[in-house]
Amino acid sequence: MKRIYREADCATGALDGRTIAILGYGSQGHAHALNLKESGYDVIVGLYEGSRSLERARAAGLKATVTAEAVKAADVVMVLLPDERQREVYENDIRPYLREGQALAFAHGFNIHYQAIVPPADVDVFMIAPKGPGHTVRSEFLAGRGVPALFAVYQDYTGQAQSRAFAYGAGIGSARAGLLETTFREETETDLFGEQAVLCGGVTELMKAGFEILTEAGYDPENAYYECVHEMKLIVDLIYEGGLARMRDSISNTAEYGDYQTGRRIITEATRQEMRQILREIQDGTFASKWMQECATGQLSLKARRRLEARHPAETIGSELRSLMSWHNKD
Repeated sequence: MKRIYREADCATGALDGRTIAILGYGSQGHAHALNLKESGYDVIVGLYEGSRSLERARAAGLKATVTAEAVKAADVVMVLLPDERQREVYENDIRPYLREGQALAFAHGFNIHYQAIVPPADVDVFMIAPKGPGHTVRSEFLAGRGVPALFAVYQDYTGQAQSRAFAYGAGIGSARAGLLETTFREETETDLFGEQAVLCGGVTELMKAGFEILTEAGYDPENAYYECVHEMKLIVDLIYEGGLARMRDSISNTAEYGDYQTGRRIITEATRQEMRQILREIQDGTFASKWMQECATGQLSLKARRRLEARHPAETIGSELRSLMSWHNKD
């Protein structure tokens, strides 16, 4: 197993007295900004002119201004914007104001790896990628714990890029749990593959297919939803807590036997070949090119698919059934 870097390894002091700009105040942005501030760092949030998040950040006790001014004031610029917005913001509001010796940081390698952003040679470039959503990065920090993170150095102009990354990882609390080294390429390609082939694309299509097959066979859609969609969380939570062994120890012997008998009939060699092709398209830039073109043309296909998916029967019946579940009622 790779070496895990802990707080003691990451207490480098490389960002002491430095200003850190957090660009974006969404899920990750708010967590990074608040955690770093409470770790004693000088933090400034950068947002577009007119952003409603300006007042939200200020109300939380943070300094906040427009992106260009934040970049000018900072020693480290952490870009926590959606992938599709980063290139435009970089060209307009970051690149013109970068200066020698600054650090440009990311929580995902997409734009660097696919060269949508090409940083100047006289800045450090590193990545700190927490392996959890922003609200968890924040809540774990407040609880005195942390969300583990990946780190990578893409460009080390000052000779301090890794030390800066470690200090940043400690500042958001991730070093409490541990930092693991990766590269921008590895993080990007594995992240995209996991999302497309397993976590999002694979799982959602599997759930919908199960729902459709049961209802086509005449079973009630309510039963089909419970068995093929609702209970997915129960299984995944067990795996999340203790791996496949924990899940299999918690289900019935009947279910475990069925798992071994039928799993490979669903994920066949043909399925694995298609997954390998998906990975090749990620590796060679085919997917990135398609996504950038989609964004350049107004995301018309994405928006149309959202509307279509919202009308799927599993979504309709699921909305009705979730209304029966008191734990979904936030009030």
